[in-house]
Amino acid sequence: MKRETLLIDADDTLWENQVHFERAIEGFLALLEPLGFSHPYVRHILNETERRNIRQFGFGVRSFSGALEETYLKLAGNLARREVVKRIEALVAELSDTHPKLLDGVADTLCYLAERHRLILCTKGEAAEQAAKLERSGLQGHFQALEIVVDKDPHTYRGLVNRHRIVKAHGWMVGNSPRSDINPALAAGLNAVFIPHAKTWLFEQAELSSGPGKLLVLPAFRALRDYF
Repeated sequence: MKRETLLIDADDTLWENQVHFERAIEGFLALLEPLGFSHPYVRHILNETERRNIRQFGFGVRSFSGALEETYLKLAGNLARREVVKRIEALVAELSDTHPKLLDGVADTLCYLAERHRLILCTKGEAAEQAAKLERSGLQGHFQALEIVVDKDPHTYRGLVNRHRIVKAHGWMVGNSPRSDINPALAAGLNAVFIPHAKTWLFEQAELSSGPGKLLVLPAFRALRDYF
């Protein structure tokens, strides 16, 4: 097979991510139980607050932290207590300190792919946060470049194609998010590999679309070895 360029997502493609955020949200919901609101209602308010924060602050722990605190203060009103805010901050600190847990087969598969193809890590979020995750994961040596972008849309992918001189017919975006990894990459003329994750973030879910490139749907990261 010809040498391909694989743009590979990080969160929930290489390592677990959303499960840690969900655990923090469970702790947050428990903290707010004395206020008397149902969990679905609190989660709805949190989701709406997150949507607004993402537009202003982007993706990452800082934006998420602000959404938690803002949601609490909004729902608690005059009943808001400083000690609860401190406990919310502790939930976020624990999230930030979590060591990346690699998904099954990732380390061996990256070793295999790196010997045969050009690998570029392509993730979105805060640069320092994502770079630190990569360093803690021990996977950085497999990648020829690291791209941490504010968002993933067709314009972003076209910029990556130009910057790394990717031949579109031999360029692939690998990830778990239809909204960020698959659909915009296909729209930009790249090929894509969709590897579903059971805990994909609500804001990353979407129906798969089509494009001029090829689309592969694989059950696990290790299955890349069968195609590349």
